[in-house]
Amino acid sequence: MYLDLLLKAIRICADYRPNFGQGRRGGLTVEQFTQLYGADPFYSWFGLDSPLIYTAHRVAGGMTSIYRQIGLGCQWVFNKILQDALSLNEEEANWSYNIPGVTLKGRKLSLDGRIPIRSVTPTKMSVITKWLREAASMLELESDAIEALKGAAF
Repeated sequence: MYLDLLLKAIRICADYRPNFGQGRRGGLTVEQFTQLYGADPFYSWFGLDSPLIYTAHRVAGGMTSIYRQIGLGCQWVFNKILQDALSLNEEEANWSYNIPGVTLKGRKLSLDGRIPIRSVTPTKMSVITKWLREAASMLELESDAIEALKGAAF
């Protein structure tokens, strides 16, 4: 199950196509790329309308994408482990927030996972609470802040 989550993220890279400044419309095919760059005198004069250039961009972007997807897959696995180990549901193990943007549409940012103490089973609550307090002490939080802890976010 954990491996499937990781592989799901990585499989996205198989269909990676570079955008070449064309926005987020799914990227260009090699044919679209050679037509676009072939129509530009500067690029075509330097031979940059070559399918080999397209392949180089696809590989470079694909490598960046695979690292990003491995990170995302690890986030999904970590989140699922939190759910399984602490009997949390998906809503309890996730945390996100919105940042207002310049446009009307803001950005939604998500963290890797969270542990709300109130949602942890009583048998595991004491272990989680002890761990949180020890971590807070190591960070030299004030005692009233330590007592007010409601969980952890990662």
